[in-house]
Amino acid sequence: MSYLRRPEMFLFLLAAAMPISFGVWQALLNNFVIERAAFTGVEIGILQSLREIPGFMAFAAVLLLVLMREQTLALLSMLLLGIGTALTGFFPSEVGLYCTTVLMSLGFHYYETMNQSLSLQWFDKRDAAYKLGQLVAIGSFASLIAFALVWLALDILSIRMEFVYLVGGGITCAIALFCWFFFPYIPEKVEQHKKLILRKRYWLYYALTFMGGARRQIFVVFAGFLMVEKFGFSAGEISILFLANGVLNMYCAPKIGRLIGYWGERKALCVEYIGLIAVFTAYAFVSDPGIAIALYIIDHLLFSMAIAQKTYLQKIADPKDMASTAGVAFSINHIAAVALPAAYGLLWIVSPAAVFLTGAAMGGISLILALLVPYQPGPGNEVIWQGRVKSAALRNTP
Repeated sequence: MSYLRRPEMFLFLLAAAMPISFGVWQALLNNFVIERAAFTGVEIGILQSLREIPGFMAFAAVLLLVLMREQTLALLSMLLLGIGTALTGFFPSEVGLYCTTVLMSLGFHYYETMNQSLSLQWFDKRDAAYKLGQLVAIGSFASLIAFALVWLALDILSIRMEFVYLVGGGITCAIALFCWFFFPYIPEKVEQHKKLILRKRYWLYYALTFMGGARRQIFVVFAGFLMVEKFGFSAGEISILFLANGVLNMYCAPKIGRLIGYWGERKALCVEYIGLIAVFTAYAFVSDPGIAIALYIIDHLLFSMAIAQKTYLQKIADPKDMASTAGVAFSINHIAAVALPAAYGLLWIVSPAAVFLTGAAMGGISLILALLVPYQPGPGNEVIWQGRVKSAALRNTP
């Protein structure tokens, strides 16, 4: 196989294609729904809950592997993401936005499920954290393109948001079609299970994933909404903020990956959750837009530490379980995500600060779970107290 057709290049190209659509969709969303569809916190909460339903149904991706390969499903999902984004601007109504959001989200979440499965299969354990960091960096660079496109189109060229949505989705579809015809079938190293599997020994990974999905919604849905509603940021200004995040992630994500490889998953996760507790608490009381911007950037950087969750799974899991566990994990991740945005939309009307304070509490629960991650996780040593019990048993064995 030639250098350009290696499995990593396939993943790198798709890692670039996804943020171009999702970045455009995300950068325009709050302004588009407020200006064109008169959304309040209630409607944006409902939209975000609907967006997470395909994530909750991500386990069905594993069942589709009976009909097609993981590589094919990843490409089809990317096409759906692009099409859903391209259509968004042409349906500026409550129902229309709900429908295009679900279509876009279906492609996004099924792609993410396959991406996690393929990357954990194709990347060696020794440098998986670094290569996952590279994927994040490539995604951040593509996000820069998307956010620059939004800023240039809106603030410089005065192009309508509908056309920006169309261009962003079209670029993603073009990259997906290129990958479809350019890359040959890449054989699986280990044949994956084609059914849903829940293993008791993965329970800590499931718990970390669940809490991650719950607290992430607060950032994804309401941190940006705070910028627009409370501080009056324009779509162009939100795009510049996203640009700053992209530059930092492009530079920092591979270094964070190396740091996770050096520190280990336990320490990396603890640092992430301590940082999130501090950031969410500060969000609740922020009154200065400059401080809010700094919190948003720090918050975004901390999410790169979530690479440690993936490498923790890679170290403890049976290689045959990667696809099934990725699908199950995405569904678990979205259990709370389906209900929370709508519920928090109602809470937002009463007290925006309460939304962020509950996020800090979720960060505290995640920190407690992270303390159960072993210093050297592996099969049979998935949770730290199990490791201690087994070590004590071995010492007492005659």
